[in-house]
Amino acid sequence: MKEKKVSNDVFIISLIFSLAIVAWGIFAPENFGNLANGVFNFLVNNFSWLYMISMFVFVAFSLYLAFSRFGAIKLGPDDSTPEFSTGSWFAMLFGAGMGIGLVFWGAAEPLNHFIAPLGVQPGTSEAANFAMRISFLHWGFHPWANYAVLAMALGYFQYRKGAPGLISSIFTPLIGEKGVQGPIGKTIDILAIFATVAGVATSLGLGAMQINGGLNFMFGIPNNMTVQIIIVAVVTVIFIWTAVAGIEKGIKLLGDINLKAAILMLVLALFVGPTVAIVNTFVGGFGRYLSSVINDSFALNPFGDNSWLGWWTVFYWAWWIAWAPFVGTFIARISKGRTIREFVIGVIVAPALGSFVWFSVFGGMGLNLGLEIATQAAEVTETALFVVLSNYPLGTIVSLIATFLLGTFFITSANSATFVLGMFSSGGDLDPSNSKKILWGLVMSGVAVALMLAGGLATLQIASIAAAFPFCFVMLAACYSLLKALNADELITEGTPVLEETIEGSDL
Repeated sequence: MKEKKVSNDVFIISLIFSLAIVAWGIFAPENFGNLANGVFNFLVNNFSWLYMISMFVFVAFSLYLAFSRFGAIKLGPDDSTPEFSTGSWFAMLFGAGMGIGLVFWGAAEPLNHFIAPLGVQPGTSEAANFAMRISFLHWGFHPWANYAVLAMALGYFQYRKGAPGLISSIFTPLIGEKGVQGPIGKTIDILAIFATVAGVATSLGLGAMQINGGLNFMFGIPNNMTVQIIIVAVVTVIFIWTAVAGIEKGIKLLGDINLKAAILMLVLALFVGPTVAIVNTFVGGFGRYLSSVINDSFALNPFGDNSWLGWWTVFYWAWWIAWAPFVGTFIARISKGRTIREFVIGVIVAPALGSFVWFSVFGGMGLNLGLEIATQAAEVTETALFVVLSNYPLGTIVSLIATFLLGTFFITSANSATFVLGMFSSGGDLDPSNSKKILWGLVMSGVAVALMLAGGLATLQIASIAAAFPFCFVMLAACYSLLKALNADELITEGTPVLEETIEGSDL
């Protein structure tokens, strides 16, 4: 494949568009919020089906590739080996892909479903079972499959075919090199940048709100926009610094710290909480999830109100799609040398199980307290976790770890995105310049502040849904393009015996 010429067009257009959103949100927040609400209503009313079908396709496609004849193909040359140990690999992909959301929603989401379930009586055992089942759906195989399809395609073309680290490179089998380097390819890369900025800005806003909520609950620090903007500013300095330090010195180190702190928090909570009830919650919730996952994946009501679905499932599916360009690119960047089968198990199955355990522990602790405290905790989403923990021994210690983890996950997601945005706007350079990483870090934080000023959590959710809509089509096309390329892979066409997955160089 010919080397792609580096152009500033994608960088300039994306930057102007992102800065315009920042200015709009800051100087005309009411107008911005009204338009965002209109876009949200339009997409939920007319295209919820697209989000639902797309996410199920990503799950089915990933599992098919893993357990088909393509599973032994490596993301790289046949003799390549993984660059990072499995532990560090998992820590980085988990922190970039989901970390801060788990801390934010780990107790809050099950409690919200418990007090306002869909189709059952609030506060009952049926409501509790519904709460865990639907939380598992939102944080299970679907989001990780969404990351995996894009990461597999990027890793395959980047490391096995020598293509630049750009989303547009995936589409060479469909539109050719000229198409990739022309307006179509540039449009795809601009959409990837826009989805990344909006998706990560949503997460930054959520993180700042919850850190502020935790500090308010524990230490009485005011819970207001000024404090949240200060939190964003402080964290911005740290995540830009770690992004500039690079993957090995900054992002990998922080990912390892994240994983250890998360495990410590999980183990402490498991033992101070209702341990047997938590184990039962995991086992029962996992069974209900597996038995209803297909039905829940297509749970649109054509003859009724889908507003609940819009604010929960469709929001999550859109949020994950908006995160896919940056998380997928980052996962691809750290996954060279792994087979497709190993990749799918590591990126979909293992993290989903980790999410199930997390929700079982913190959701189970919340549900165990009953409807009255659950209602009190869910009144303010940002402080729900801290209210739950305050009702258990050592709750203050676990809360302090949670606040620390919020900060480190906050930083991990943002520095990974900063690194990836630098790649996207530098022609796919795997080591983008520090100046671009710094600039994109500031832009992301600016968008987060603009969205917070324009309406808080609701506007943050709406922005991610809008950003994900056009990229949904890009991802579906990416699946087809990857399948076409895999069918033409020499390992398949030449009838080479399937390589044994000795996973040399890996500690799996």
